[in-house]
Amino acid sequence: MRRSFELAVGLRQGYGESAVTHTVSEVVDLIVDHLKSRAAAGKVYLTGTVVLGEVAYAWPEGPGKAGGGHEPIALYRGEVSPLYNTETSDEAAVEILTDLAGVLAEALGQTRVYLVYRETVTVFQMEDTVTPTGETV
Repeated sequence: MRRSFELAVGLRQGYGESAVTHTVSEVVDLIVDHLKSRAAAGKVYLTGTVVLGEVAYAWPEGPGKAGGGHEPIALYRGEVSPLYNTETSDEAAVEILTDLAGVLAEALGQTRVYLVYRETVTVFQMEDTVTPTGETV
């Protein structure tokens, strides 16, 4: 039985002309540091692949109107290994990925990080933040 996971994190910190765009290399470094930290402590870690992507989105702006945009994202994809993680429960895998999501969100200044584990989608949101469309998170 496959136990796939994917974390999606934006690379653009902030909005408008003052926004900073982080690199995939920064994401890879953060993930490798996280993996090494867990391995050195004798903890379970989840190996994966980092892929650069572009998220496209839209939002309503009143009757018959909409805005839209796009921005770069990094996807961290993998499988709970049937060779190395046979004793890792689904709950433990989600806990590891949740911890990594927090690391990525903080380091990259992201309001949201998306986690897909098996068939479940979870959206992690920073508290007390406001999106460009005025949505309070």
